[in-house]
Amino acid sequence: MPKKIILDMDPGIVDAMVLCLAAFDPTVEIVALTSVGGNVPAETSAKNLQALVEFLDPPRLPRLGIGSPPDEPPSLDYRHIHGTDGLCGVDLPVASRRSAHPAEKVISDAVRNDPENVMLLCLGPLTNVARAVIRDPQLPKMIRHIYIAGGALNGRGNITPCAEFNIYADVHAAKTVFRLPCTKTLVPLDVTESMELLPNHLENFPSEETRLGKLLHHLVRPALHNYRQCYGLEGMHVHDLIAYMVAVHPSWATTEELPVQIETSGYLTRGMTIADRRSIPEFPRNIEVVTKIKKKAVLQAIFQGLDRSANR
Repeated sequence: MPKKIILDMDPGIVDAMVLCLAAFDPTVEIVALTSVGGNVPAETSAKNLQALVEFLDPPRLPRLGIGSPPDEPPSLDYRHIHGTDGLCGVDLPVASRRSAHPAEKVISDAVRNDPENVMLLCLGPLTNVARAVIRDPQLPKMIRHIYIAGGALNGRGNITPCAEFNIYADVHAAKTVFRLPCTKTLVPLDVTESMELLPNHLENFPSEETRLGKLLHHLVRPALHNYRQCYGLEGMHVHDLIAYMVAVHPSWATTEELPVQIETSGYLTRGMTIADRRSIPEFPRNIEVVTKIKKKAVLQAIFQGLDRSANR
């Protein structure tokens, strides 16, 4: 049976690629899609998510939930990578919605409709999930699994010297989610930064003669250029694609159960993901952390999945 997943995302180029994969993945049933502010502000993220769904026109339209900004939003700006609209200027038409359902309600409803069978895949800040469990305190008992793209256990961040972007963007939400009494898997920078999408990989993308192929090339080419200009990298990181593959193919990942907490204060340490690796840790083991992935399998599955989606 297909895995039932709620995708919580902040599109964003790589999140857009995840949606292109997941919308036509026969092993997955997307029961809900929720937007969250992160790579772009919450309002832009909601618009991008709706535009991508309308463009893809999946055979089964999932329920959409619209996220609002965190209570204490930090000053973040990723326009240098994703463009002012989050999608490198790709102009996708989008219809105005008469009523927008709050993301936390959509998450709660989707889990309660099929308790213990729905997984959450969180590809942005954890604002929506934290608000969902505050709204519905019984929800953690009904969630099958939460997969989180975020964190950096080696102490090297990508938004501050020691904090990863998704955790830093809403540290209080992250602290809440990490403490939930349900099965959780963290896919940190330690793993996702070990794999890059390179310019020559575009040869494995769907042809620009296809509708989806044209969109993907228009998204990825500018992103590769921006990574080279801003970071001096020949390739771009695809953190969220790797997290998606771990959720769909957990056997491709090696994990270790660790006690992990989030630092919510500190001028230098805010947003730091801290694992207590001492022989007698101070707090209990609360999350599985991915320590290794099968890179070749992940990369091949990305190319095959995008080709399948383009030629559906």
